[in-house]
Amino acid sequence: MVISPDTVELNFTREEYAARLFKTRKAMQQADLDSLLITDPANMAWLTGYDGWSFYVHQCVIVTLESEPIWFGRGIDANGAKRTTYLSHENIIEYPDHYVQSDDRHPMDFLCEILESKGLSSHSIGVEMDNYYFTAAAYASLVRNLPNANFKDCKNLVHWQRSVKSEQELSYMRKAGKIVEVMHQRIRETIHPGLRKHELVAEIYDAGLRGIPEYGGDYPAIVPLLPSGADASASHLTWNDKPMQSGEGTFFEIAGVYKRYHCPLSRTVFLGKPDQKFLDSEKAVLEGMEAGLEKAKAGNYCEDIAIAFFDVLEKHGIIKDSRTGYSIGLSYPPDWGEHTMSLRKGDKTVMKEGMTFHFMTGLWLDDWGLEITESLAIGANGPELLSSVPRELVVIS
Repeated sequence: MVISPDTVELNFTREEYAARLFKTRKAMQQADLDSLLITDPANMAWLTGYDGWSFYVHQCVIVTLESEPIWFGRGIDANGAKRTTYLSHENIIEYPDHYVQSDDRHPMDFLCEILESKGLSSHSIGVEMDNYYFTAAAYASLVRNLPNANFKDCKNLVHWQRSVKSEQELSYMRKAGKIVEVMHQRIRETIHPGLRKHELVAEIYDAGLRGIPEYGGDYPAIVPLLPSGADASASHLTWNDKPMQSGEGTFFEIAGVYKRYHCPLSRTVFLGKPDQKFLDSEKAVLEGMEAGLEKAKAGNYCEDIAIAFFDVLEKHGIIKDSRTGYSIGLSYPPDWGEHTMSLRKGDKTVMKEGMTFHFMTGLWLDDWGLEITESLAIGANGPELLSSVPRELVVIS
């Protein structure tokens, strides 16, 4: 059966997609841009609904100030665009497979022909320069083939339009929050000394994908992070096949995901009797988190949360020299952050109702680490926590 754009089951209403496009075009006009080449898959999905694991090859969405956006990608992925977006089929343009990972030609060479045929070759064109999915070779092709175009960096233009979540987006993040709750519950039920770590990861994935009876989970943009003992002094180690050991703390940085919307949440488990340093640090982090959450309200700056948290840590003699959170929402590998706001000193972005953050209060010290975090939505008078998991160091003796 050939699917029609009118029968595609979208994650949001067509009216919401239209509102997103309107916001983006307004930002384009303010940046003096005629068109955008959007290569970030989260931005592509946010604007059109496109959802597929095709971001390992070159693809993009072309946005102009007037016409319907254009999806551009590999030929074998075009049907995916027809099945997940609202776009008319004539605006789903595919390139031949001999452009894929070729030493002789580049997909952007083909894209330039498309842009020229549509009268866009002399436009002021925004490209996402500092983006995982846009390469130096892609940019070189654009410059070589479109010498009359004026390319400008718009690396976060669409990201910023995503910063305030709609009610439907928040509902998806709340569902992701329910999923991460069962993931952490599975950890508590399963973990014990002698359990090989990869088997525990299998349980985490099982819980995350099975979700809850009403709905299942999606794949996370970041794999589970669960270093133990001295390895937990590093913030981004994954797992091995070694047994869990008594006398070690392990932090679990994981996320529930629903329709690509993420709710990250970290907790730390100690097998055996924790050292006093763990208990003292837990006290400091929890006290600091409460102080930060009191500042998580519309009208305050992002830095207000960080300053409140850091002040408490310093009172306890702990120095954290990394940011303590970031904006979250719709995302694809390799990162679930939105690359806009950070909870750190100096970020004077004014928080608005509907903005969502991972309050990352993790500590990574010389030979151990501790993570107890929350994901939240900004409200008028305070935060809405997107999940409910006991906020504590989990001790299993």
